[in-house]
Amino acid sequence: MRQILPFSGLPVRVAVFATLLIAAAPAWAQTAKVTQPWARATAPNAQTGAAFVTVEASGAPDRLTGGSSPVAGKVEVHEHIHDNGVMRMREVAGGLALEPGKPVTLQPGSYHLMLMGLKQQLKPGESFPLTLTFAKAPPVTVTVAVAAAGASAPPAHAH
Repeated sequence: MRQILPFSGLPVRVAVFATLLIAAAPAWAQTAKVTQPWARATAPNAQTGAAFVTVEASGAPDRLTGGSSPVAGKVEVHEHIHDNGVMRMREVAGGLALEPGKPVTLQPGSYHLMLMGLKQQLKPGESFPLTLTFAKAPPVTVTVAVAAAGASAPPAHAH
């Protein structure tokens, strides 16, 4: 067998293999799983909307930092808070913490993806693409099903 490397020996080959393995580790170690994407329908001239998903980090802790969509100028991670008896929404500074094996469900009245600067009305029965961004994992693009304006759960056909 012809040698590819100008040096030989098992320790050298093990070291080269280990280096390649370590270099490739980030490619499979950090991913995010996104399921049940849905949004509530909006009024015809609404400037904002909300989308909801269940998201889970795998491999290592991560943060959901926001996203993008052709239907909105900006996508931010928001939360509802009680401020002196008033329910308010605010951006989650630094993104939403995600732990491997612990899915987080974004839902009405809690964490959600705020669609800001809507470019079109979100209508029940329609769908749109949404790309979620993370601090470590590569972006994940999902198809978001639009439910009725007052819905509290994804449409029956959204999986």
